[in-house]
Amino acid sequence: MVTLNFPRELRLLTPTQFKNVFEQPFRASTPEITLLARKNDLEHPRLGLTVAKKYLKRAHDRNRIKRLVRESFRLSQHALPACDFVFVAKAGIGKLDNATFRQTLEKLWQRHIRLAQKS
Repeated sequence: MVTLNFPRELRLLTPTQFKNVFEQPFRASTPEITLLARKNDLEHPRLGLTVAKKYLKRAHDRNRIKRLVRESFRLSQHALPACDFVFVAKAGIGKLDNATFRQTLEKLWQRHIRLAQKS
C-alpha cells in the first residue's frame, strides 16, 4: 500500500544535509523557483525548504509557499528519484497564484525525474 504522508524521515533537517545538496546539485529552475537535487544513499527522496524574507516579507506568504511545496512533494514522492531536494524561492514568487505555482512545481519535479533517468 502506498502511503502519501510526510514524516520526519523525508525532511532535510540539519545544516550539513542542506550543505551537501548545495555543493554539487542538479538544477531545475524557473525565474521564481530553483529546485536543487543531489543523489542520496537512502531509498527515498527528502525535501528541504528555503524561503527568504528578502522575497516574501510576511510570514503568512512564506508559509503558503512552504505548504504548497510540501503538499506537492507529498503527492509526488513515490515517482521521485532517491535524491535530496532543496526548494529555493526567488524574486517574484509571491506574485504566482496557487494553480500556476503547482503547475510550475510539477514541471520541475518531472524535469528532475528525467535527469535522474539519464544519469
